[in-house]
Amino acid sequence: MRTALFALAAASLFATAVQAAPASYAIDPTHTFATFEIDHMGTTTNRARFDKKSGSVEFDKAGKSGKVEVSLDMASVNSGTPAFNKHLQSAEIFDAEKFPSAKFVSDKFVFDGDKLKEVTGQLTIKGQTHPVTFKANKFNCYENPMLQKRETCGGDFEATIDRTQWGVDYGMAYGFPKQVRVVLQIEAVKQ
Repeated sequence: MRTALFALAAASLFATAVQAAPASYAIDPTHTFATFEIDHMGTTTNRARFDKKSGSVEFDKAGKSGKVEVSLDMASVNSGTPAFNKHLQSAEIFDAEKFPSAKFVSDKFVFDGDKLKEVTGQLTIKGQTHPVTFKANKFNCYENPMLQKRETCGGDFEATIDRTQWGVDYGMAYGFPKQVRVVLQIEAVKQ
């Protein structure tokens, strides 16, 4: 009897462990965008995005945990204005030649019940790494009808950072603010 109970408990524990294993997802670059916004002299808002990005996600729904890694090609910054793009890539701002990529890496997903609340990790820009927490404005998983109903998970995330922490301090003498709003829209497809 004890052997049967032990075997049943072990099987149940094993089944739970198998169910709780994280699934791997590849970031879909056609539905993933990284943008930033900074106030321009209290009059307008300068916005740009990175056109080339890659990364991966591990997500454990049952365990309410995950990991994410997103890399951005800094030379792909796109403000919609070629001259501004060149300035953003220059040594005065992102120094894309010396630091060709930026990266966000996280292994901490914070849930409130079943709702993803935030993702905390490390953001590296210009070779400097500092902690950043992205608030989850939306998060969902669905069967993607365009990809033979493969599971796709993603959401809209945002954080406001002090750009000077990463050595991006151009324009401070002119009155440009330190605060930059960063928005990540990520969708990733289960592998």
